[in-house]
Amino acid sequence: MAAAKKPAKDDDTVQSICRNKRAFHEYEIFDTLECGIVLKGTEVKSLREHAASLEEAYAKIEDGELWLIASDIPEYTMGNLLNHKPKRPRKLLLHKRELDKFAGKASQQGYTLVPLRIYFKQGRAKVEIAIARG
Repeated sequence: MAAAKKPAKDDDTVQSICRNKRAFHEYEIFDTLECGIVLKGTEVKSLREHAASLEEAYAKIEDGELWLIASDIPEYTMGNLLNHKPKRPRKLLLHKRELDKFAGKASQQGYTLVPLRIYFKQGRAKVEIAIARG
């Protein structure tokens, strides 16, 4: 007797966690870029509970690296002493050539880097960053 086949997983499955709704009202969005994000274990568990906020968050380029500042990922409720700090700066991951191209646009007068949303794509946490003008 043949075993039942499992349905194939969709490779482009995107599970949205949070959006920065104010960014679309307060800024004019020009270009977007998908970045990976460096997280600790309890941060991932907290994101899986859809607990995050990008309301006052922004991105900043420092020493050739892109950082997400002031994003709020609350502590994991079942965490212990090894829980994370909710508003710590988080490093964003992207290729050097993408960062150089993106930094050139963002360094112009009046432009800023704004996070639009956090989501899981193929089991990995991603952040969508936009170049915007307020």
